[in-house]
Amino acid sequence: MIKLVIFDWDGTLYNSIDRICDAMLQAGNSAGAATKTHDDVKNIIGLSLDIAVRTVWPEEPDDVIADIVEQYKTFYVASDQTPPQQYDGVAEFIDWLYAKEIGMAVATGKSRRGLDRVMALTNTKRLFLTSRCADETRSKPDPTMIQEILDELSVQPSEAIVVGDTEYDLDMAAQAGVRSIGVDYGAHEASRLKRHNPLAIVSNLVDLKNQLQW
Repeated sequence: MIKLVIFDWDGTLYNSIDRICDAMLQAGNSAGAATKTHDDVKNIIGLSLDIAVRTVWPEEPDDVIADIVEQYKTFYVASDQTPPQQYDGVAEFIDWLYAKEIGMAVATGKSRRGLDRVMALTNTKRLFLTSRCADETRSKPDPTMIQEILDELSVQPSEAIVVGDTEYDLDMAAQAGVRSIGVDYGAHEASRLKRHNPLAIVSNLVDLKNQLQW
């Protein structure tokens, strides 16, 4: 029996991928770093900010990396003043889980400040029992984020499912002993998600209502 669904945020519930990529590329340009592409940044969505920046710009010295991190925060906040677009099927699936009294949580690469801001913009904080952010614990794909959520809510790994759009989400779930679902409309293509043996890969979360034994 599933008692808890742990969602990633960016690229899973809300389409904030372009905002993230644009802000990161602006930050790199402002810091005078080497030119990178949208795909370079898209690849690291889900990681904590410092690890993500270092992954995109491995050739840059630490002071430039630090500058990019700070510049990114400024550019992203400037672009994040209106609610991001929710993916098709998300509202219906969340309402369905809520009606069935299945708990929901968030495990995200966002900062706490960033998640709180976007939850306020979208009026969604009330839906989730708890959340973990990348600046509060270890970055994905380390399983600590999931383990902390399970411990807090007294849920066993066998009673939870992780839903995410990147291999970092699914790898994190596997390391925590939790089953996972991949969505193919986010940052990583289905071929990357399949490496971590999710129960399913879907194009609309509504499909899960009939695919899983709830």
